[in-house]
Amino acid sequence: MNRLESKVVLVTGGNSGIGLASARAALTEGASRVFVTGRRPDAVDAAVTELGERAVGIVSDAAQMEQVLALGHQVRAHADGLDAVFVNAGVSRFAPIDALTEELFDEVININLKGAIFTLQSLVPLVRDGGSIVVCSSAGARRAVPGAGAGVYVASKAALTTFASALAAELAPRRIRVNALSPGFTATPLFDKNGFTPEQKQQAGAFFASKTLLGRFATPEEIARAFVFLASDDASYVTGSDLVVDGGYLSA
Repeated sequence: MNRLESKVVLVTGGNSGIGLASARAALTEGASRVFVTGRRPDAVDAAVTELGERAVGIVSDAAQMEQVLALGHQVRAHADGLDAVFVNAGVSRFAPIDALTEELFDEVININLKGAIFTLQSLVPLVRDGGSIVVCSSAGARRAVPGAGAGVYVASKAALTTFASALAAELAPRRIRVNALSPGFTATPLFDKNGFTPEQKQQAGAFFASKTLLGRFATPEEIARAFVFLASDDASYVTGSDLVVDGGYLSA
């Protein structure tokens, strides 16, 4: 199937994990060009090398407002419009309330919420009428894991989901669909960046997996397939929604 035939797609945080899998899936589904963004030049270059000649890499840090606001201008140098946007860049930082710092709070909110919103401000003028915008939220925005210290993280994602719903109403006159995609526990590099030792990572992984009906983490490719659905005409009557792909976490 070529559900994104001749489409121009942009994926933020597209150099690893769900983002890279989504960029790869978009190309497999026939996208004519896929932009991937990331904050590290070496990681962006590696992703573009893997993805091939239809991929364009842009170094853009969601925490740096100047770079966020310049993103639209950088895209215009390569394309006159976008058909689908996946705002996927994010950070996962956990701390219980008694250990929460202003620095951690600001980092999570600045990247997951502020960065996402102003990324959209920069890109919405480029999205063609009838296009699709997807923001990466989290199933944790509906049900947090007790004791995980994920309060600020899930708050940032809950706010982003609500923003996406409001933006769907705002962009409806242009027939631009806006949806949230909320993965459950997913095997991505973000899980490796919480300071766990290998033993703690194994224990945490087993604990989180046990909280799902399917008893395992999602793969990035499984989440990418959900993105392709929302970006494609298969979801032509889906907007203002939150698609949860969580292995039954919310039902467990």
